Amino acid sequence: MSAPASTVTSPASQLPARWRQFLVLTKPRVVQLIVFCALIGMLLAVPGWPNAGEWGTVLAASVGIWLVASAAAAFNCLVEERIDARMKRTAWRPTARGQLSRTQTLSFAGLLCAAGSLLLWLAVNPLTMWLTFGTFVGYAVVYTVILKPLTPQNIVIGGASGAMPPLLGWAAMRGEVGPEALMLFLIIFLWTPPHFWALALYRVEDYARAGLPMLPVTHGNEFTRLQILLYTLVLFAATLLPFVYGMSGWIYLLAAVLLGAGFCWYGFRLWRAYSEPLARQTFRFSIWHLSLLFAALLLDHYLLPA
Repeated sequence: MSAPASTVTSPASQLPARWRQFLVLTKPRVVQLIVFCALIGMLLAVPGWPNAGEWGTVLAASVGIWLVASAAAAFNCLVEERIDARMKRTAWRPTARGQLSRTQTLSFAGLLCAAGSLLLWLAVNPLTMWLTFGTFVGYAVVYTVILKPLTPQNIVIGGASGAMPPLLGWAAMRGEVGPEALMLFLIIFLWTPPHFWALALYRVEDYARAGLPMLPVTHGNEFTRLQILLYTLVLFAATLLPFVYGMSGWIYLLAAVLLGAGFCWYGFRLWRAYSEPLARQTFRFSIWHLSLLFAALLLDHYLLPA
């Protein structure tokens, strides 16, 4: 989900160079999708349109989650600075280029995490704070430090951290984790492997050079393509759960079927005949798939209230 340097830094092109470097550490595009998914969870947790007090909670939770997610991204850049320096996709990052020291990066990540956690504790609720902090540990430590360099299943196991945002949003508004939130978690959890493996297919040389055991490196191109197809099929079934459970209506169902069929079609084509342009298209479509799926869930929530 990381974007090239030109697309990531452009929103901050008018900032002083040092602040621009710190902003890049937060991986703005990735965090933007995280906050979007958390926001969907918040709004779905509220029957009808939020009142003024609930909007205050939405704002505080969004900012708090954004701060902690940005801290996790910065910590990831710190841990992987040597790996990033070996990969074309990430060699432009300030940590990989030595533009920011380890102390600066660690202090920046710690400050963001502390500020976000304090905001969530005081303005939202302790459950959301602990779940968000647990997500930080899961991504920054369990995934980045332990899983990613050790197993080709890193993105499957570590995907649990990336699937947390809608659950965090739900907890922020309800003070609990319900079955609806768990269904949203499951959707992102199953979406993550085919999304990242499509990227890994056409970045396999980068990962091999960096010494990371991503699935295309350890098990080859053909096996990875099969796994992408299988995951898109299971994901398709999981996206139907909100409708089956009664959480959503026909608007969401139509979107889930069309988007799921599209993702499966990309997976099938990739499995039958690999090409780098097709892998890139699959990766890009996966981002649209998740974004539009959750947008449809929200649209359905307001246009077809229970």
